[in-house]
Parts: sequence; C-alpha cells; structure tokens
Amino acid sequence: MGTVFKNGTVITASEMFKADVLVEGEVIMLIGLNIPAGGHEVVDCTGKYLMPGGIDVHTHLDLPFGGTISNDDFESGHIAAAFGGTTSHIDFVIQPIGGSLADGLKVWREKATKACVDYGFHLAVTDLRDEVMAEIPSLLDEGITSLKLFMAYKNVFMIDDDTLFRAMQTAAKHGMIVMVHAENGDVEALLRPQLLAEGKNDPKYHANSRPPEIEGEATNRAVVMAGMTGCPLYVVHMTCEPAIQAMARGRALGYPVMGETCTQYLFLTVEEHLAAPGFEGAKYVCSPPIRTKHDQEVLWKALQNGTLQAVSTDHCDFWYEGGVGPWQEWQEKHKGMDWIGYEAQNPSYRRPGKELGKGNFAKIPNGMPGLEDRMMVGWHHGVNGGRFSASRFVELHCTNPAKIFGMYPKKGTIAVGADADIVVWDPDKEHTISARTHHMRVDYNVYEGMKVRGVPEKVYLRGKKVVDGSQWTGEKGKGQFIHRKPHAPVV
Repeated sequence: MGTVFKNGTVITASEMFKADVLVEGEVIMLIGLNIPAGGHEVVDCTGKYLMPGGIDVHTHLDLPFGGTISNDDFESGHIAAAFGGTTSHIDFVIQPIGGSLADGLKVWREKATKACVDYGFHLAVTDLRDEVMAEIPSLLDEGITSLKLFMAYKNVFMIDDDTLFRAMQTAAKHGMIVMVHAENGDVEALLRPQLLAEGKNDPKYHANSRPPEIEGEATNRAVVMAGMTGCPLYVVHMTCEPAIQAMARGRALGYPVMGETCTQYLFLTVEEHLAAPGFEGAKYVCSPPIRTKHDQEVLWKALQNGTLQAVSTDHCDFWYEGGVGPWQEWQEKHKGMDWIGYEAQNPSYRRPGKELGKGNFAKIPNGMPGLEDRMMVGWHHGVNGGRFSASRFVELHCTNPAKIFGMYPKKGTIAVGADADIVVWDPDKEHTISARTHHMRVDYNVYEGMKVRGVPEKVYLRGKKVVDGSQWTGEKGKGQFIHRKPHAPVV
C-alpha cells in the first residue's frame, strides 16, 4: 500500500502543473492525471500545492560557540525544520583545533543519532596542517563533498590566503566544493578593540566592527582564487552590495562561483533591529551583520537575476535571557511556551545565552533562529510579494541546494525515482509568526508578529508523514544521513 496525493498542483524549479503523485515506500513512483487509488491511502490536495521538501544547507545545531552552545539540536531543530517545510539540511562539522577531520566527524555523528529529518555534513576546516590536507580526499568515502573555510574569526578559525588557495587546489582535484565565510578577519580584529576602547559597547557597534567593505573585499579575494584554481566556490551568508558586486563579476567572467543569502538579511536592519534600545539588539547579532534597506533590495535583485543561487538560514540560536535560573520560573515568565529538550528535563539548568555580551558586544554569541520560518517568510514576501515565481521559490529553497551539494535528483524535486520528501502547501492559509507558537528552542523570534499567507499543511519525509497540521508525527532517530556525490554542477 502506498500513498496517492490527489488533485494537487505540482511545483518544480521549471514548471507548475496539475497532477496526482503516487508514492510507494520511500520513493515517488508515478506522476500523472487520475492515478487510481487502488487501495492506497489518498491525500486530497485540492487547492493545495505539492512541493519538494525544503533543503537548508547552512545550519549550526548543537554548536559550541561564544562561551555557550547553540540551543537547537538534531531533535528539536529537526522538528522545527519539518514544521516549516524543510525535510533536509546540511550542518557544519567543526574540526577541533589540533585534531583531525575524522575527530570532528565522530562528534557530529553522535549528535545526529537523534535525527528526525535527513541531513548531511559540511566539514569546517579550522587547522589545515599538511596531514589534514592529506585527509581531505577521504571525506568523499564518507559522503562529504564540501569544505568550509573561514576568512574571519582571527586566532580562532581564520585561515590565511596560502591555506585557502591550497585547499581550493585540493578540492578541485577531487570534485569537491569550497565554502567560505568571507570577511577580512585581519581588519575586523583591528576594528573591534578600537571600538571597545572608545566605549562603544552596545550591540549596534557589532555592525561597525564588520563593515560591508571587509565582506566585499574578502568575497572578491575568494572569487578570484576560485577562478585561478577552477574550484567551485560557494560564498555563505552574503549580506551587502560590495559582496554581490564581487560575485557578479566572477560569474560574468565564467568563474565557478555561487552564493547564498539568508532570510534574516532580507528583512532585518541595523537601524531598526541591531540599534534597538537597551540590550534588545543582541537578539540580532550575527556575522556578517545585518545591513541596510538598500542592501536588502540588492539581495532581492540578486535572487531574481541569478547572481545568488540559494536562500539558507545560518540557524544558530541562543537564549536571549539565558542563565536566569530554574526552568519553572522561566516558564512562568513566558506562559504558553513549551520547549522540547534538555532544559525541560533538567529544570535547574539553563545554558548561558546572549546576556554573555552585556557591556561588550564582542562577547554576544553570534547567531539567530530561522530554520522553521525560512519557507513561509520566503513564500510570502517572494511569491506573494511578486518578487519571483513559485518555481523560482522552489529553485532557491529546494532544487538549487540539492544540485549544488550533490543530492539531486534524489532530493530537491518532485520526480519519478526521487525521495518522497513532499510538502502539501496551503497557499491561502494565514499564520502569524511568534515565539509563542514556533517549535525552535529559543525564547524569541526575529520575525515576531509577521503575518504570512502560505504554510505547510502536511509534510512527508521519504513517504512518511512527519507533520500533520499542528501535530508532530515523526520519530526521533529516523532521519537518515545523505551520502552526497562529488563533481556537482555549478548552477
């Protein structure tokens, strides 16, 4: 017995069409009109869209960072993702300083034993010694085809140009892709202490310590190296006009370069959010920083014209009011919230959060929530807002991520033979985003009060229903690792 999705409108990256979809086991078996029910379970999709499950290729679950650990893990984060229509993601394995790539991979595999949706790994290289460079080709046997290198975070993760160039040469030889966090870490490391010495401690000065010029400069440097080495490059979390200009130049020259932005950079600004009164701006501290309304328009245009290829989240959430005492007291203060996770089972403990940076913006843990909201926010403001078509939405949020990172056509599309990761999307249902109703394990939402039209009604992971309206029907530990393929296309 399978499942027939009847009378829906299928959306792919290239077209929209009325069709039924037959799923048997974990795979899409048939797409056509008037498919007989034949004893299968029938899902009536009249008036609904059928989309491939979303793919977020930039997340940080259970990440030690900034003196604490990000809140969402491979259980709570996956549940939140599914409620937002995302059925696959790629998280970043962090190589421990002085350790091997295999050491980091072992840690993240243990974190992922509780997975509820499908997942892959990027390998974030922080200490590229010769023996680590020699280890890179072995990642292909593990189904890992992407390396991340940091041009920022001096004396923590940052690598120099020599290392980046050699890594690109090695990756190109083996059909891998290099991802970069593109900010000039040397300049940031000078600006930050200068601002603090001047008494500029508030969250808004985080943006001054990482101006758009240093992002544009680093992006251009990485793009040029990609052109020289022939290594596919993917620039993560692009935020501003100088970076987009560098990417556009590289693509115009035929270099194998691609980029993403993240949802928050399309909506949040320094003036309105980062510079909010008191310590409120700490909620919006991430790196690179949120920018201006002008930069937002540049990013929207880049998504429209193909300069950018994907929308991710860089999901990395921390409590706004962390370390404030027993769990019951916190629940009383925030009635209506019902978190899943460690703190709920250990009421005397809550890990530190954004408050670590009170009086010093440089100590605010960098990151914000967004994994659950990406698809709904993108649909409402992209499709309903007339910025791009429904097919372009699927391309940016599902298909391109699958193609770029070696998961297509198993993931990222509705096609015969593909995994039955299917979202039944209600284009007419309205929803108000709020921390009181989201499933992310964090006490605020950066889109609080935003009204959206278009939400997931049902979500299927490899043919199994994991979300049914407001009900979670998935299972802990049932998410599978995605073994990705090298030599993926540049889109």
